[in-house]
Amino acid sequence: MMNDFDTIAVQLSQQSLRQQQQQLEEDYALVSHILEIYDQKTVAHHLRQVSGDWTRESLNRWFNRKSSPRTLTPAESEMLQNMLPPLPAHHGKYAFKFVDLFAGIGGIRSGFEAIGGQCVFTSEWNKHAVRTYKANWYCSPENHQFNQDIRDVTLSHRDDVSDEEAAAHIQATMPDHDVLLAGFPCQPFSLAGVSKKNALGRAHGFACETQGTLFFDVARIIDAKRPAIFVLENVKNLKSHDKGNTFRIIMETLDSLGYEVADAAIMGAGDPKIIDGKNFLPQHRERIVLVGFRRDLNLHKDFTLTKLRELYPQHRPTFGELLEPSVDSKYILTPTLWKYLYYYVKKHQAKGNGFGYGLVDPLNPASVARTLSARYYKDGAEILIDRGWDKSLGEADFDNADNQVRRPRRLTPRECARLMGFEAVQGNAFRIPVSDTQAYRQFGNSVVVPAFAAVAKLLESTIKLAVKKRTYNK
Repeated sequence: MMNDFDTIAVQLSQQSLRQQQQQLEEDYALVSHILEIYDQKTVAHHLRQVSGDWTRESLNRWFNRKSSPRTLTPAESEMLQNMLPPLPAHHGKYAFKFVDLFAGIGGIRSGFEAIGGQCVFTSEWNKHAVRTYKANWYCSPENHQFNQDIRDVTLSHRDDVSDEEAAAHIQATMPDHDVLLAGFPCQPFSLAGVSKKNALGRAHGFACETQGTLFFDVARIIDAKRPAIFVLENVKNLKSHDKGNTFRIIMETLDSLGYEVADAAIMGAGDPKIIDGKNFLPQHRERIVLVGFRRDLNLHKDFTLTKLRELYPQHRPTFGELLEPSVDSKYILTPTLWKYLYYYVKKHQAKGNGFGYGLVDPLNPASVARTLSARYYKDGAEILIDRGWDKSLGEADFDNADNQVRRPRRLTPRECARLMGFEAVQGNAFRIPVSDTQAYRQFGNSVVVPAFAAVAKLLESTIKLAVKKRTYNK
């Protein structure tokens, strides 16, 4: 017969087992979250730094519950927590809500979060970009949704869904927000597929001309959710794309949806909608920015992107200041690649073409790099760092051994992060959980972060006014 102590012992033992099991499930959930960002080898390496007995294989067995269950130590748990992005400075007291569409690695999000915005929805299809995004931007498990394919929200890929049904689905699926951000791809509307549904007539005029493009998805969301403000970003060539047809349809669509686009009437040289990253960092990178305001809220008066110049930094970092003091030799061009690029330029120069590499002098404070592209991983040709290559000696004897030691190198992914403004030399490091190839693609597809942070700053007072005029959650 059990006495009181035996009963207490059984109860305490059962309680301890429940607590251990609960802790174990929490540990599994934490590691699962981490593995959405980092590979097992990286995670095991950092666990080993604080524990000493983790390997990729042992982590894999533990995570898949093929080894003896063990809870993480407090140090291991804290190590993993530190691998997640920190909470935003305004966490718990956000000033407004925004969504981040075609988000890439969060270049546009950065500035809007910095002025107090809460990101409540992110859409990005590239799985590698998603890893980098999740490594650097806090996504609340309670107040944020992640979407991979925006068409799952807009239902634009389904011909059997009416405009009204699509709008209702968007309303039910996407959180309410004050600001919509979207860096949508540039696609020709004239080549967009026109379904039978179009031929039967649509509820909205924009559907006929834009269906089949990702801008159509953006337009559908704007139409359904009616955000007070949107910021759309694209390449400068959007204005001339398809002989101007693409841009014309976009502007007509936004107007028909009831939005005023800032500086819409200015189209020639000096168009303030064209923002060059070189005003913020030493890289020539022009992007078109369409800032739209709901006409019925009367927010657009006096807003113009011409005031952006007032937010240019007093001291723009020089190209040389962004470079790492020492880099791995793998970033130096091989003799074969350097010879190929060198003579490729000479061949096209002889034909009067402008093809070629961009050699940047890091010692010249006025140096401005060409536009970093998503193909940078292939050869780095558009931005090569001069390491003292003797041009005259190269012309006379390209294979000179002393000169070959000074072959140029490409940027490291970390230097790309700095050239795009994702991190400052003295600031917090931007986390890069992907391969060099993927990192180059991601930075090459992104925006100059401080340029869009300036747009956000310029919009800050208008966003505050928009929040006061909210038409949702009333």
